[in-house]
Amino acid sequence: MPQYHFLPVLAAIAFLLAGMVIIARAAAGPGRGMWLIPATLSAALFGWSVWTVALEGPLGFWSEHLRDAWGNQIWFDLLLSMGTAFALLAPRAKARGMRLAPWFVAIACTGSVGLLAMAARYLFLRETAPAARHTPA
Repeated sequence: MPQYHFLPVLAAIAFLLAGMVIIARAAAGPGRGMWLIPATLSAALFGWSVWTVALEGPLGFWSEHLRDAWGNQIWFDLLLSMGTAFALLAPRAKARGMRLAPWFVAIACTGSVGLLAMAARYLFLRETAPAARHTPA
């Protein structure tokens, strides 16, 4: 099986395994080190992204989303998923003292790499630091 046919299958298996780990750990309560999961995934995807950009160029993804209805659907799905995740994470991240605008820019520029990094940072802060107190503007 060619590399580009095998890797999506491997990613789907990894997704299922990560989901099972997260479900099992969440059932046991807010465990320590949960931030390592999104941090590791962000680093791995960043590495793959650097490789892909080196091979295909920085805007190679765009032609894929313009190709056909499926390409459009995948683009819409990515934007909606990232937007939903950011909307759910933003209030919690703000409560931990994270500045939201830089994280939004990171997500807009890198997609899941930035979103996973933001989730890892939030989980790390939740585990290690008390919630920041903010007064309304």
